[in-house]
Amino acid sequence: MNKFKEIRPIVLGIAIKDNKLLVSEGFDNVKNQTFYRCLGGGIEFLEKSIDSLKREFQEEINIDIVIKYFLGISENIFTYEGKNAHELVLYYNIDILDKDYKEEYIVTDDNGQSKAVWINIDEFKNGNKILYPEEVFKYI
Repeated sequence: MNKFKEIRPIVLGIAIKDNKLLVSEGFDNVKNQTFYRCLGGGIEFLEKSIDSLKREFQEEINIDIVIKYFLGISENIFTYEGKNAHELVLYYNIDILDKDYKEEYIVTDDNGQSKAVWINIDEFKNGNKILYPEEVFKYI
């Protein structure tokens, strides 16, 4: 699937602990902008969204998650690195087990390596940090 030419179904896990949200850090070179997104990724053909979410956390930060419940779905049309993209985003409330809790994780995905960190939700709500997609604010 070409994520810049087709509607892409993705799933994101919303993990909150002590008013902090687990997010991966991204950077858009065209916008010269640092942004954050909850962890997750593409849903593969014939894969249930919860299975996809578990797989993505295993692949990206090598941990198992507890999926608590489905939160909702949104449509996200955006521009990244100067290219238009279109996603249908499924959101789940999840827990990170205490044994897997870290302040920072190394994320390994198709774009190489980045980091995931726990950031106070107020940093996003007051505009100090950018959180995408904006519809995630309905669930935090």
